Amino acid sequence: MTHEGVRRATQRALEIAARSNVLISFDPNLRPPLWNSLEEAKEQVLYGLQYCKILKISDNEIQWLTEREDFTQGVNWIRERYPQIQLILVSMGKNGSRAYYGDIMAEVPARITEKTVETTGAGDTFCGCVLHYILENGLDGLSEENLRSMLEFANAAASVITTRKGALRVMPDKEEIREVMRGALLEVSLQNI
Repeated sequence: MTHEGVRRATQRALEIAARSNVLISFDPNLRPPLWNSLEEAKEQVLYGLQYCKILKISDNEIQWLTEREDFTQGVNWIRERYPQIQLILVSMGKNGSRAYYGDIMAEVPARITEKTVETTGAGDTFCGCVLHYILENGLDGLSEENLRSMLEFANAAASVITTRKGALRVMPDKEEIREVMRGALLEVSLQNI
């Protein structure tokens, strides 16, 4: 959406997807240097919000977009204007992530690792895992337990990606993510002994 030609193509694709009842997700992934101005960026993000049912937004993006410091207030600002968005995910970096769905807010802490090399791809990995969960389980009738499970898996995957250079070619597979989750459970169990 940063350049006119690509913007028109993206808008056309959104219109076709919406008419075809495709489940649309949106990650603003704000990169200020790519925009002519932050006002233009905000206008295009607001355009994208009109179409999505699933929104993944980072902590700094929701504060920038809504001018609300509190994430829940920011989510409510978005919901008032875009009631069709069923699931809002707020990624909070080292502070974990949240999922807002109906009246439910689930929060899961981040999986911090001392082996972090870079954070490139962590948000994309997180979002990809969330979308995978939704594609396997659907978007209707999610419980707090479902949301927590989804966030725990996505946070674990994002943690793995931070231990590697690059993004796409180093994505973990399901088993590797589950292994990280099992290891964390073992650590918690040993600490309780």
